[in-house]
Amino acid sequence: MNNVTRSRAIASPSFRRSLCGLLFGVLALEAGCDGTPSDVVASKPSTTVSTPGLIPLSAEEASRVGLTVQPVTKSDFRTHRDFPAVVQPNQRNMAEITTLVRGRVVEVYGDLGQEVKANAPLAILYSSELGLAQSAYLKAKAKLHVAEQAFNRAQFLLQEQVIGEAESQRRQAELLSAQAEANESHDRLKLLGMNDEEFKRLEQSRKIRSVVPIVAPFAGRIIGRKLTRGEVVETTENLFVIADLSEVWVQANIPEKDILFVHSVHASGGTQVEVRINAYPKEVFKGMITYVGDVLDPVTRTMQLRSELPNRDGQLKPEMFATIRLYSEAQPDRLAVPEAALQRDQGRTFVFVQRNPNEYEVRDVHVGESNGTLTSILGGLNEGEPVVTHGAFVLKSEMLKKPV
Repeated sequence: MNNVTRSRAIASPSFRRSLCGLLFGVLALEAGCDGTPSDVVASKPSTTVSTPGLIPLSAEEASRVGLTVQPVTKSDFRTHRDFPAVVQPNQRNMAEITTLVRGRVVEVYGDLGQEVKANAPLAILYSSELGLAQSAYLKAKAKLHVAEQAFNRAQFLLQEQVIGEAESQRRQAELLSAQAEANESHDRLKLLGMNDEEFKRLEQSRKIRSVVPIVAPFAGRIIGRKLTRGEVVETTENLFVIADLSEVWVQANIPEKDILFVHSVHASGGTQVEVRINAYPKEVFKGMITYVGDVLDPVTRTMQLRSELPNRDGQLKPEMFATIRLYSEAQPDRLAVPEAALQRDQGRTFVFVQRNPNEYEVRDVHVGESNGTLTSILGGLNEGEPVVTHGAFVLKSEMLKKPV
């Protein structure tokens, strides 16, 4: 290339632009090598390096997410267990009414769910067996009356030496036989349900009544009825079931491993327990333990437990599902934290301890039993240390972003 051509190339605008770009790149490289900050480096954001095991969180951010910190305290710690149970009628105030004599149902007055008073008529039966028993009783009483008169005459005639000793003894034997028959017929009628007033009426009027009244033994509610008009009922059938539901039983079966939760029943009236009914999840009923089983069921390995509850308003119905809650003995001076304070990850259990207003320490803890609200701490914390009890999930999410 001659000098004229070289001069023209250097003077061209494209050559000058290329040369300027090359010079700018060299200057930028030199500035980076000698540590002079450049515009590109200055534009990158700086990262904060935190101490391992500490989670930084400003006081403003903690307040915004609702972080709550409370000191660890000691208290009397108690756990509880819930056991499934069933509401049952009070067996002491329940009666299964049967008939003592076979008969046909003539009238039915009691109905299912009806409130009845003591001695209220429930049904009327007609029984030929009762009529025959009354007839046999009247015959035995008449025979006894004749035998007594014959024996009295024999005693008089024996004194007058009209009859001999043998005849007097025969009359005495007939009297004893008549007395036995009368007593037998009397006892049979009593077994068929006749009382003293009915015996007096029968002896005075000598009229046989073959009807059998079925009455309520006490005031209560009819919770069972198994008869209809016209059917013939036997002595083995339950006609009515009456229960006084002003007080009910709640029965539960306690597994063998949880028997320690059952406190001894005191002579002053038992141990109070909490009962929750599935139909009323927001209510807690207070009952007293009145029975603790002495023998375990060999099949289920459970022990029976019974609690009594007042039921004046009739809320509790037999066969309702319930839960009995039993508490353990109090463990004094036990460190405990709210359940929400505990965090778990990959087999670890830890809490966040506040070191200063802007830092929180990840602290592994050894936990004991929980009662659903508090969990006992066996190791890893000291009394008075401030622990995050609400909002700890925010710190956990920050912790999982980087290895601690």
